[in-house]
Amino acid sequence: MARLFITPREIDFISDLTKEITKDVIGQSIYYYKVREDISSVHEIYEESIEKIFDPPVEIEARVQWNQSVFVTDKFGHESKNTVEVYLHYRDMIDKDIKLQEGDYFSFGSTFFELTSIKYDKILFGQVEHISGYILMGIQARRGQIKNDKPLGPTSEIYTDADAVKEEFEQQRGLESNSKGKTGDQRELMKSGVLDKPISGARKIKNDRNSSSFYGDE
Repeated sequence: MARLFITPREIDFISDLTKEITKDVIGQSIYYYKVREDISSVHEIYEESIEKIFDPPVEIEARVQWNQSVFVTDKFGHESKNTVEVYLHYRDMIDKDIKLQEGDYFSFGSTFFELTSIKYDKILFGQVEHISGYILMGIQARRGQIKNDKPLGPTSEIYTDADAVKEEFEQQRGLESNSKGKTGDQRELMKSGVLDKPISGARKIKNDRNSSSFYGDE
């Protein structure tokens, strides 16, 4: 597509629309665990870190494709392996200064995954400097690779933990903060002054079966 018709404003508009769907509608997220290579001890022979040290987990809004489990049979018996594909917004990673790297870990639901590959999704209208997002491939991590860490919710209805089921979802809408604190969310058209901040603020969905600010019940 010719640059004459697809200007930076159109690129910003597309970026903001994608963020709106991911952050204000879908409501999926992963928790990203960055491996600290500088302080993790590495085995002298195998050049692998037996006990990895991680930065505190960071919540990242994403679109997640959960693939069917794959069953592997070896001399030790049967084993189920889960894999996921995670789609992350390119500019969101820049805004939050998150550096993605193979070998890091993330959790989705009650499962931890090792990040095995990072790919660009696509370029926008043939403009090579504008990337739509990342595609992360994750394979279920072996038990013990992330020690003493309990998966952060939501996880499953079968558990009784307070965060097992997501009871509340709140939009971000490019606002600096919402009821949960700082969002780190930036919308390019608001940042450049093309659009004003949303008058209605960020809507919230509560799982109390009776009321919701989304429908104006509160």
